[in-house]
Amino acid sequence: MTTQASTPAADRRRPLLNRSLEGMGTTIFAEMSALATTTGAINLGQGFPDTDGPEAVREAAVRALREGRGNQYPPGPGVPELRAAVAEHQLRFYGLDFDPDTEVLVTAGATEAIAASMLALLEPGDEVIAFEPFYDSYAACIAMAGAKRVPFTLRAPSFRPDLDELRALITPSTRLLLLNSPHNPTGMVLDDEELRAIAALAVEHDLLVVTDEVYEHLVFEGAHRPIAALPGMRERTVSISSAGKTFSFTGWKVGWVTAAAPLVAAVRTAKQYLTYVSAGPFQYAVAEALRLPDAYYEDFRASLRRRRDLLDAGLRAAGFEVYEPQGTYFITTDIAPFGAKDAYAFCRSLPERCGVVAVPNSVFYDDPEAGRSQVRFTFCKKEEVLREAAARLQRLRG
Repeated sequence: MTTQASTPAADRRRPLLNRSLEGMGTTIFAEMSALATTTGAINLGQGFPDTDGPEAVREAAVRALREGRGNQYPPGPGVPELRAAVAEHQLRFYGLDFDPDTEVLVTAGATEAIAASMLALLEPGDEVIAFEPFYDSYAACIAMAGAKRVPFTLRAPSFRPDLDELRALITPSTRLLLLNSPHNPTGMVLDDEELRAIAALAVEHDLLVVTDEVYEHLVFEGAHRPIAALPGMRERTVSISSAGKTFSFTGWKVGWVTAAAPLVAAVRTAKQYLTYVSAGPFQYAVAEALRLPDAYYEDFRASLRRRRDLLDAGLRAAGFEVYEPQGTYFITTDIAPFGAKDAYAFCRSLPERCGVVAVPNSVFYDDPEAGRSQVRFTFCKKEEVLREAAARLQRLRG
């Protein structure tokens, strides 16, 4: 009796959280957004717009709701209309031809697509090389798959990848390259030479590639080039994107995967046990959004470029060292000119000092020292909000 009674007590002393997720806790975005709410500060930390996307797209969602399309479970791979629109988008912008029935998968945002890809394609002990700093869900998804994250560090001021360093990181245990271009948080965009070199390494070492391209329509110099379009890459690349960033409906959580049929089948197997399906009526609306004319995409990019330049100038005037991004809607800065070294402490104090919230880049590194003095601001806000934030940040000079 004593032994039986003691066993549950011993089990209760075991940590409740899976060890692979130890140290992850609440995301920095939730923490800093909560800080913005409690202090009334301008939130330039979390990357969500403060205006909705096109009215026609919003009305398409309302119409789908009223017509009863998607109010019940949609098909597991996504509604046919959206899968067809995704395939058309890939052909229209990149010349990539995908079968909407077997080579497109709709997900609950890009985050689920990343999770499903990692869970489907990795075995415990596999190594995944990922750009560092990295979006925080990458670390969690790789850990949940039982794999090992191998950071490939991008360094200021240019954040260009050192391709010799990448080659040196590849081992017999390397299974997958996890790419993100345009890159969050640095704004780096891989150029053609870098893409070709990375593709050659993937082919040489028979590696899979998962590429997060959610900022594909936010490239301010040049244009986005998907690595899947390069020779030898289509059959080994899982491309991920979403509607949230391109159409400013981040709350809808509609993402997608495009890849060769065997890869999509693998990712779908994992995905069906995560959400199975989501966002039914919104899928019909996003199908219409993807077919918007080129003018929409051009105007959207021009609008964000103006806002980038506005915040860039404000940050420089306030005294930050600014690393101008080629893409995304984030600007990475360095706080060293203020005599500060700890970005996390700086961001914790910023709302009280200036009434502005930002995010410390140090949380996106395995080695926090690598980005210890870097702070990220988002510029996907109204121009008047950015002007007010820039004015408030002037207090740092006082």
